[in-house]
Amino acid sequence: MQSRCESCLYFQYDEEYEQYFCDVSLDEDEMERFLQNTFSDCPYYRQYDEYAIVKHQM
Repeated sequence: MQSRCESCLYFQYDEEYEQYFCDVSLDEDEMERFLQNTFSDCPYYRQYDEYAIVKHQM
């Protein structure tokens, strides 16, 4: 079973470091909460759906 990160829009691959990372742009307060891991489910998760982009272009 895949984790939610693997299907997230913000989960990007960095070729230089050869690893995946979360590419969410956070302000200082959000970053502090994110690093403290004070939430049970990621509030920044967005389902990656490549077909939604195509549907919008039609």
